[in-house]
Amino acid sequence: MSTAAVAAARRRWLRWALAGPATGALLGGLAGCAARVAAPAPSGRDAPPTLPTDGQATVQPVAPGVWMLPGLGGEPDARNLGRVANAGFIAGPQGLLAVDAGTSLLHGRALLRAIGRTSPLPLQAVVITQTKPDVLFGAPAFREAGVPLWMHQDAATLMAARCQMCLDRLNRDVGAAAMAGTTMYRPDELLPGGRQLNVGGGRKVLLLFFGHSSGPGDLAVLDSATGVLFAGGLVEGRRIPNLHDADLAGWQGALQALQRRADAGHIRQVVPGRGPLSGPQAIGETAAYLNALEQQVRSLLAAGVSLAELPARAALPAYAGWDGYPALHRRNAAELYLKLEQEALRSDQGAAVGR
Repeated sequence: MSTAAVAAARRRWLRWALAGPATGALLGGLAGCAARVAAPAPSGRDAPPTLPTDGQATVQPVAPGVWMLPGLGGEPDARNLGRVANAGFIAGPQGLLAVDAGTSLLHGRALLRAIGRTSPLPLQAVVITQTKPDVLFGAPAFREAGVPLWMHQDAATLMAARCQMCLDRLNRDVGAAAMAGTTMYRPDELLPGGRQLNVGGGRKVLLLFFGHSSGPGDLAVLDSATGVLFAGGLVEGRRIPNLHDADLAGWQGALQALQRRADAGHIRQVVPGRGPLSGPQAIGETAAYLNALEQQVRSLLAAGVSLAELPARAALPAYAGWDGYPALHRRNAAELYLKLEQEALRSDQGAAVGR
């Protein structure tokens, strides 16, 4: 059987296993863009909140001229209305740059109102840092306010190819009322890589691009004056990172590059993609998880542990307290196992051909 056929068979097996009542409960699903785990249906006392008002999009000062719009964490569902990821904005002398746009049209509008309450300056653009649904779909609210949408070209390509499925899932999991009016879109400017921006006519902000890392087209936004890094998908705040679209080696390389900037004093605070405001140690914490995951899965694969045995053997207790651990870690382990197994099969076939 060819390498491709073996890999396809393994993926079919995994989909079957994940659908089953036992293994599926252990591993969680793999489907879709930044796949999520369904939350239990809310009871009467645990009913979804009414649609958020202006006051429910809060603003947290981070440094002079830099603010964070905190997400709620967890997985997008009807209780949190999908508003789980962080966003933010940076003020120059005459204008603002927004970073990420929220989960829905209504969420994007709430973020815009919160920004408007904080500063009278006009928005120059909104940078979408990653292809996770909880930062993507508020962007049309910014467009209707006349704010250009910027995204790396690789992220835009992935969004166009697949994120209608993400939007359909959000409509199902978060609810039609909270997602009302939310549609797919195309960015106004496709960024080929990183660049230096002059925000508001005088504030130096760097868009950092390290290639395919936590996803294709990942960007991070660094305010040079204060050392505040909006890390996008590259760094999570004590939340299990999601490997679904990742290039693990590229991600580890990107984190090493960020760590060098932090060691040189250029990064002093980190707004992670999800989770609370942090110091630069969040970079190393995310890198440590990815390294521990890779070492664990490589060791289990070398020891002949089967995919069916993996959930019971792949635990990393040091990270059990992180947001998303029960489902995301096991799903990460399964995805990485399949990738490493496929690499081993290709290597074995290449060695056989060379003999």
